[in-house]
Amino acid sequence: MIHILFDEQEIQERVHKLASEIQDFYRGKPLSVIVLLNGGMLFASDLIRQINLPMYVDSFAVSSYADNQSTGKLQIRSNIKLSVKERHVLILDDILDTGFTLQKTKQHFRNAGAVDVRSCVLLDKILPPEKKKQEISEWHCFQVPDCYIVGYGLDSNELYRNLPYIGYVKND
Repeated sequence: MIHILFDEQEIQERVHKLASEIQDFYRGKPLSVIVLLNGGMLFASDLIRQINLPMYVDSFAVSSYADNQSTGKLQIRSNIKLSVKERHVLILDDILDTGFTLQKTKQHFRNAGAVDVRSCVLLDKILPPEKKKQEISEWHCFQVPDCYIVGYGLDSNELYRNLPYIGYVKND
């Protein structure tokens, strides 16, 4: 059973506020937005349509998970086609868990010549001290407990991405 944490209206209100913050920060800077697939696509679609700045948008298909568990290795499934050299890069992703994927992805774009690499995630998972994060995100919509989250782009073995809300899976 899925229990709702944030409904569609709550998500859209927060995305709108976040878009305004990001727009103010990047005004006048050459911006490239990189969406991490597949989880970040719904969030990114809503967010970037509300940022009124010139920007390049591309996608980066990476994964460090298999069968709902971290593998400890970053797998690049599809690279970006645009250059990030001398640009400010904003990475959009669905959830910050341990930070492994975000850390490796940020380093990838720094190595490609980006002036600055920052990130914005839909969800920032609150982890216990023994699961310390390897990376932080400069912006997030919501903080969530350490449980299995689905909806609004987040999946469980590729299911539930299409849900208009964010919830957690609970076996009752």
